[in-house]
Amino acid sequence: MAEGKAGAMAETTREFTTAGGVAVERRPRQVPYKDAALAYVDMLDERRGAVLSSNYEYPGRYSRWDIAFVDPPVALTARGRDLVIEALNARGRVLLPAFDAAVRAGDDLAAVETTASAIRMTVKTPAGRFAEEERSRQPSVFSVIRRIVAHFRTDEDGNLGLWGSFGYDLAFQFEPVRFRLERPADQRDLVLYFPDEILIVDHYGAEATVYAYDFTVAGAATAGLPRDGSREPFRPSDRIPGRGDHEPGEYAAAVGKAVEYFKRGDLFEVVPGQTFYERPAAPPSAISRKLQEINPSPYGFMFNLGEQEYLVGASPEMYVRVSSGRRVETCPISGTIRRGRNAIEDEAQIRTLLNSKKDEAELTMCSDVDRNDKSRICEPGSVRVIGRRQIELYSRLIHTVDHIEGRLRDDMDALDAFLSHAWAVTVTGAPKLWAMQFIEDHEKSPRAWYGGAVGAILMNGDLNTGLTLRTVRIKHGVAEVRAGATLLYDSDPHEEERETELKASAMIAAIRDAGKTAAAALTNGPELVGAGLRVVLVDHEDSFVHTLANYFRQTGATVTTVRSSKGVGVDPAEFDRLAPDLVVMSPGPGSPSDFHCTRTIQAARERDLPVFGVCLGLQAMAEVTGATLARLEIPVHGKPSEIAVARNSMLFTGLPERIIVGRYHSIHALPETLPEGFAVTAATDDGVVMAIEHQSEPMAAVQFHPESIMTLGDDAGHRIVENAIRSLVGRKARGGRAANG
Repeated sequence: MAEGKAGAMAETTREFTTAGGVAVERRPRQVPYKDAALAYVDMLDERRGAVLSSNYEYPGRYSRWDIAFVDPPVALTARGRDLVIEALNARGRVLLPAFDAAVRAGDDLAAVETTASAIRMTVKTPAGRFAEEERSRQPSVFSVIRRIVAHFRTDEDGNLGLWGSFGYDLAFQFEPVRFRLERPADQRDLVLYFPDEILIVDHYGAEATVYAYDFTVAGAATAGLPRDGSREPFRPSDRIPGRGDHEPGEYAAAVGKAVEYFKRGDLFEVVPGQTFYERPAAPPSAISRKLQEINPSPYGFMFNLGEQEYLVGASPEMYVRVSSGRRVETCPISGTIRRGRNAIEDEAQIRTLLNSKKDEAELTMCSDVDRNDKSRICEPGSVRVIGRRQIELYSRLIHTVDHIEGRLRDDMDALDAFLSHAWAVTVTGAPKLWAMQFIEDHEKSPRAWYGGAVGAILMNGDLNTGLTLRTVRIKHGVAEVRAGATLLYDSDPHEEERETELKASAMIAAIRDAGKTAAAALTNGPELVGAGLRVVLVDHEDSFVHTLANYFRQTGATVTTVRSSKGVGVDPAEFDRLAPDLVVMSPGPGSPSDFHCTRTIQAARERDLPVFGVCLGLQAMAEVTGATLARLEIPVHGKPSEIAVARNSMLFTGLPERIIVGRYHSIHALPETLPEGFAVTAATDDGVVMAIEHQSEPMAAVQFHPESIMTLGDDAGHRIVENAIRSLVGRKARGGRAANG
């Protein structure tokens, strides 16, 4: 999860010594770049380790990279205040004395026991009072981690560190919350790995490098010892879990309870969640692949945590990032709306989101709390909002995001930054402690990893973590997906419940669809309406003709584009040579007479060929059949219009009665002059003809551009093209044409 790895890959062996006297030799080796991390994903079905990746880019915030490792030599596991540092292989047993020396350097342990393969300890419960500025320095499992980082401290390497997952309950080592929910005996609050071989994939340089580390501790060396670990294949469950920890409507009821807290002023906002269950039919690696495919994110990850527990996630939100040992960043996310079906609908949804006062208030409160978290540990005046309500788009959702930075005080470090934000207001609420108590009192099950973090505490003083959101937890073969919604006083209970279901839907889809191949999906896809048909597209020197041709090709048709140059037109013999099933008259500049369109359409009709016209093509079709053309008082170029569509129209079958279309024209057909047999099937509110269809001949046309980005809403452009092929070619097949109109 380390940002900015590009260009930082040394290509020679390097030797250095950590602050605690551990000698390190690091050897790089180049490996094939293509799909370098994917092999590790498959290994994680049975071997401990992690794959972390960012396949989402945002300038100044996220870049693309992959990091992976398996068979780490040492693991740190915490259950409450009990912490175990375990050697997972012979290499780990060499390293264990270094961890032991770090552990015993403090006076905050109630008990500690060391064997050849493990160090077991219990951290004291804090006694006395602490100033708020020192809250992150209370005795906790992080006190031990801080000493380990100090012992392995080095500025010579940016990858060496502790990589893993931080559970939600870790916050309660600092914040007093009354537990109401019973925690399972096997719940772990922390699993961190110390890897000794790490894959770093640089997507900008298209390079993949494996860094192999050897260590010498008190005269003993790892060199020559195997990099191995235990194997425990994933075991699917034979148990069918229920829907989740909530029945339908129960989450909405909890929203109603929260409103009472808002009325009293006990809460400003709160983020309770609910959990959904699934029984995976595929292993975690397949779920990970599918989730990365359908939901790219800045913090993608898969962890094999041992004990038949896996985390597979695609988190959209940074938790805390510390770079250069001092700069602290967070990116609170709040404000959510469903993605549209295309870019045009996305734009409309973005405007709706940005104009929502509720969503603005959600993010404002999150960022105010986040700034408060930083102010506890940052230099005065250094906390700044550097990005406000920025838009980030994910597979099914659009979010508004703030970007906030600060600079750590000289007496603070990356762990202080991490702990000061525990846990992010975007997964708890405000005031934070009261919100966490509400969550404890009203959620149905412990959060475990949800709402915590995943990432790395690095030995150079940096830290990079993402929130554990959009995550599938697989435990003993059962998958859990937890999702929450940010509640305010004006929240609609049922809308908030639907939001949790929407947020969970991408993960549930990844579980259900894992292992299905793209080929299978294509095989089961719809039949292409234009398959086997030949289309001749007459190009009137237009700027959009190839997009229009592409739309027809997407139906399965074979398209040949024939240029009709100004003053020359198309040789009718082309129709005899190409034998099309459909002739399409393209848009273009000028007027139909500039391109001898009358001759082209007459040649098509003489050969009994269906004709579909676009923009200039409609004007030509109207003119050749005797209608009058006129010029608009104000030309409409590159502008959308809403049009009304006739219910019985063949071109607009399956579309709403009003759609948005893109226009580029100054000439139009006067409706009162259209000959008998033509019907106007679409028009603007001020009466401009937007579509015509012949009632008996296979002829139809639109005045707007179905291929324009402005006609993407409701997938209208593609549907019109499909309908044109289906109706015009189909009409000819059903009985030819009637007399000329």
